Amino acid sequence: MSIFDTEHLLLTTKTARILYHDYAASMPIYDFHNHLDPRKIADGHRFRNLTELWLNGDHYKWRALRWLGVDEAYITGEAPDKDKFLAWARAVPAMAGNPLYHWTHLELDRHFGIRERLTEANAEEIWERCNARLGEASLHADGLLNKFGVKVACTTDDPADALDDHRRIRASSSVQAKVVPTFRPDRILDIGRADFRDYMKQLGEAANVEIGALPQLLEAIASRVRYFHEQGCRLSDHGFGELPFAPATEQAAAAIFLRAIQGRTVSESEARQYQTFLMLRLGELYHAHGWAMQLHIGAIRNNNARMSARLGKDSGYDSILDYHLARSLNGLLNAMDEQDRLPKTIVYTLYPAQYDMIATTIGNFQGGGVRGKLQLGSAWWFHDQKEGMRQQLQSLANIGLVSAFVGMLTDSRSFLSFPRHEYFRRVLCGLFGGWMEEGELPADYGYVGEIVRDICYRNAEAYFGI
Repeated sequence: MSIFDTEHLLLTTKTARILYHDYAASMPIYDFHNHLDPRKIADGHRFRNLTELWLNGDHYKWRALRWLGVDEAYITGEAPDKDKFLAWARAVPAMAGNPLYHWTHLELDRHFGIRERLTEANAEEIWERCNARLGEASLHADGLLNKFGVKVACTTDDPADALDDHRRIRASSSVQAKVVPTFRPDRILDIGRADFRDYMKQLGEAANVEIGALPQLLEAIASRVRYFHEQGCRLSDHGFGELPFAPATEQAAAAIFLRAIQGRTVSESEARQYQTFLMLRLGELYHAHGWAMQLHIGAIRNNNARMSARLGKDSGYDSILDYHLARSLNGLLNAMDEQDRLPKTIVYTLYPAQYDMIATTIGNFQGGGVRGKLQLGSAWWFHDQKEGMRQQLQSLANIGLVSAFVGMLTDSRSFLSFPRHEYFRRVLCGLFGGWMEEGELPADYGYVGEIVRDICYRNAEAYFGI
């Protein structure tokens, strides 16, 4: 059976190979944004088979299978798990040029020691070999973090969550990583959701506050931020299509909120005013607690109405949103900075044409004694592949300081995704190695290698302070 040799993957020069193998490869992992299930970590969950571990919940793979016309039954539907895996194995050879081809073989090799190319011909054998090993502790949910040297893993958590699973993780002797929550208040901000009023009741119960007006909402939010901080949280996360910036007085925001909880219609312009008011208040809280604020901007979601109605959100029907961001982003950051309450901030965009603009924007607000206080976030979602990563790194280097970059994350629901850090490190070393080969950096491995190590781990460790 043909082997896919990943030893020099993406490392096309001797210089890149030295940087990777001597400096980057051994660095720990600081995974500061993911969507892992903390309950599975706390439980030391044992996966029943390779489909549950590798395919379930992975909309990257789902989109590729749909592209090939695979029936939905073998993707998210009722087909047996083994048949779903066999469908995936048949599809992989068609993914030449897609990062899924690299990720698939990196994950098979790094997790299971399987170096053969995955094809229909060996799918049955690989299914059996992998499943036979799932009882090993290193392939349980908690063991996978230990196996890959994960020092910090930040999950994504709703403000109303009791965080019981995080407490169980901290009490567990089997989890070596620090697994901490991230405050994700999208449902507080999304005033137009059909279940907004129901969520306000849920949030109020969590904060022990009866939310009937804006002051009680602000009290509940402050209470939950304090609670998350006590549980180890040091980051927030916000998902926006278009970033809102429509300043409003507290009186105006209070009137808009009251209409929403009374079940009355809130216009799009009113929603933006409410969201802007709350973002400024949240920014104050984050700044006061020393948190980093993450802004994930530019996804237009659930675009296939028929399939989204059938499968729900996060099922692989999302796209890049192209729109103007510069005024709203500068406006929001400036409004926080005017009161000297701008928190550490990471700005991610799904629209790579905005990389240079974001780099110039965050350069307006650096300082305050924090190295790289504002960050151009890593290549995200559709762009966490070779060309996307190189483009983000190059924009940051051209306009800002790539040496202060906090590096990569998995942004994944899959426990097998940690080799994406390796993938990023290979791209990173290829870029820096190319600069050395071309004489744009000195042939000084000690100097360049330490910058690489900073980007792989040390910058994040200093930035987040977890």
